[in-house]
Amino acid sequence: MDREQYQQVAIAAGALAVLVALASGRLPRWLRVVLVLSLVIMATGAGFFAYRYVTQPTTLTIATGSLDGDVTRALSAIAARMASTNAPVRLKVVDKGTALEAAKEFADGKADLAVARADHVDLSISRTVLTMTHGVVLIVVPPGSSIESMDDLKGKTVGVVAADTNRQVVAAITNGYALETAKVQFKDITPAEVARAFQTKQIQALLVVIPISEKYLAMLREALPRSAKGSLGIVPIESAGAIEEISPPYKSYELPKGTIRGSPAVPDDDLTTLRVPFFLVVNKKLDNDVVAGLTKAMMEARRELAGQYPFLSQIMSPDTDKDAYVPIHPGAAAFFDGEEKTIFDKYGDQFFYGSLLLGTFMSVLAGIWKFMTKDTVKVQDQPSMRLYALVEKINEAKSEIELAAVEQQFDDILKEGLKKVSAGKVDEGETSAISLASQRLQYLLGQRRIALNGGNAALAHV
Repeated sequence: MDREQYQQVAIAAGALAVLVALASGRLPRWLRVVLVLSLVIMATGAGFFAYRYVTQPTTLTIATGSLDGDVTRALSAIAARMASTNAPVRLKVVDKGTALEAAKEFADGKADLAVARADHVDLSISRTVLTMTHGVVLIVVPPGSSIESMDDLKGKTVGVVAADTNRQVVAAITNGYALETAKVQFKDITPAEVARAFQTKQIQALLVVIPISEKYLAMLREALPRSAKGSLGIVPIESAGAIEEISPPYKSYELPKGTIRGSPAVPDDDLTTLRVPFFLVVNKKLDNDVVAGLTKAMMEARRELAGQYPFLSQIMSPDTDKDAYVPIHPGAAAFFDGEEKTIFDKYGDQFFYGSLLLGTFMSVLAGIWKFMTKDTVKVQDQPSMRLYALVEKINEAKSEIELAAVEQQFDDILKEGLKKVSAGKVDEGETSAISLASQRLQYLLGQRRIALNGGNAALAHV
């Protein structure tokens, strides 16, 4: 065998020797105390690290993206708020530039959560936690335009801001109105190019999908060419209900009068169009308690930060219906339904079985204490064996003086043994053995004394 094998054999032999010593109870008391204290320290340390592991916050990666970066900034503020309040769930925000790229990051498994538009969500893995906002589909025409309906778009070019992100909504509208047959073209365009594209007749209308907030509406008004002769126009999507039936991510929506501009009112009456929700989505396999904690922390942070980030005021509960386009995660549903589990609901079985095991654990502790405090005594040094050794001396005693000396030893050993019994240092078996040995010795002492006295009387008679 090589050196490593010898070392392994030596270690195994040492471990076996320790186990044998433990089983036979022959270790010195101080060594048993050190051993048990070492085990207690190790168990306490393991328990401490287990507690830290269980109670440490869960960090989730969230992918975000928007043209102006507002969503990323708002969620970063929420993440900071959750960290400052010691929430059980923390967020690591990753800016992917657009909602479409954020959805791809999530679908590829590189993020635990994402703020994604409903038409970008991977339904096979996604569950909703919150509805962050709604993007409203607006087909805008410049002041003085003759385009008032979808039919008027025939042969025209429509600019699309963020065409990659809005490809599906363009396809849904195209199919709903047969715009391909009507030779309507869609052109990718940036917000900075909108005004010049209208002026140079490159586009005759503009399609955008934006939340209805003053910030985004102001951005839309700034992007369009200005004219003193009139106001911009909004083309209604009258077939929104039919498009909703074919394309579930999109919902028919009535845009309130005067939403774009108050005076003059644009639109001048409630206008039918489409809107699509932006969801906070999470992997459906994520733990229910983690998602419930995340939902609670985000809703609390929303209330605190809505004044600073108006976008957050639009956060709400997602659709909880079973036939929702993207089902809600059970953890989020439990929070909104007020059915979050208490600690007793979560760990009721553990508490029950733990109480049953407590008695066993206490017995083990008692055994450990006994193991630590028990004296290590050789068999021949036990009181019962020392008493038994006096039998031979009694039988060999030649005089009353020798017998009295043996009887004194008997008294001394018995006294010592009774002290150990009262101190609990001997077990029940040893106590019984001392009792039996004492009775036997008392009998032998009496018999030997009679024999000695009888022998002396006979000798005197002679």
